[in-house]
Amino acid sequence: MPVVELRDRHVLAAFLRRNAQAHVYELGDLDDFDWPFTRWFGWERGGALEQVVLLYTQPSIPVLIAIAEEPKAGMSELIRTLLRMLPPRLYVHVSPPLIEAFGDRYEIEHSEPHLKLALAHTDALPAAALAVELLDEADLPELEAFYREAYPETWFTARMLATRRYVGIRRDGRLACVAGVHVYSPTWGAAALGNVATLPERRGQGLAQGACAALCQLLLDDGIETIALNVRADNEAAIAAYARLGFEKVTPYWEAALRWRGQR
Repeated sequence: MPVVELRDRHVLAAFLRRNAQAHVYELGDLDDFDWPFTRWFGWERGGALEQVVLLYTQPSIPVLIAIAEEPKAGMSELIRTLLRMLPPRLYVHVSPPLIEAFGDRYEIEHSEPHLKLALAHTDALPAAALAVELLDEADLPELEAFYREAYPETWFTARMLATRRYVGIRRDGRLACVAGVHVYSPTWGAAALGNVATLPERRGQGLAQGACAALCQLLLDDGIETIALNVRADNEAAIAAYARLGFEKVTPYWEAALRWRGQR
């Protein structure tokens, strides 16, 4: 069988770096911070690695990432081979045609088209971004309250603050805007922006763009080579704002919540 389970981070990194902007989440998850929560599966042909799937087990509903490389047929075969090994509930990030590969075992609870964007032009970042403050574990209660008001559906866990790559902008003494990361790895040169939000009454003031610009500059200063993010494909305002910071579209993909057929 051409399917293998992989645990050599250097082998994985060499494959993922062929298309680093599309695989920034996987590269970031090679870091010691996330590595213990990962399983990696590959599709080999003739001894060469063609596709890689990441199963991230840390959330209560595990996340599977399958962004296909050419030839894409191998990724469909890899997913179908893995189906009986996967948990009954699953959240997936997959290249558009791959949703069908889960159909034999899973039904879709909901799905949405997304885009991967990557920072391509660093000279577009503002020379003097808005003043921000670094947030850490001591800010957790305030940050959780902020997200309940500004972005209740975001995926945020307290351990993310240990990266010390969450920045906030205050207005009238309280957090008005926050930008952070979903993955962050100086070791593997990758970071994905995430959990970007602004209080409803402070929107339209350029705070999110300023916070993201400051965070990107911080990541560049860290030596991060690949800075990317995920955004809903219909969020035209966010896509335009990121474009002004120098981000470009990399690839479309779908996010979907799945569950075993017949399970309630």
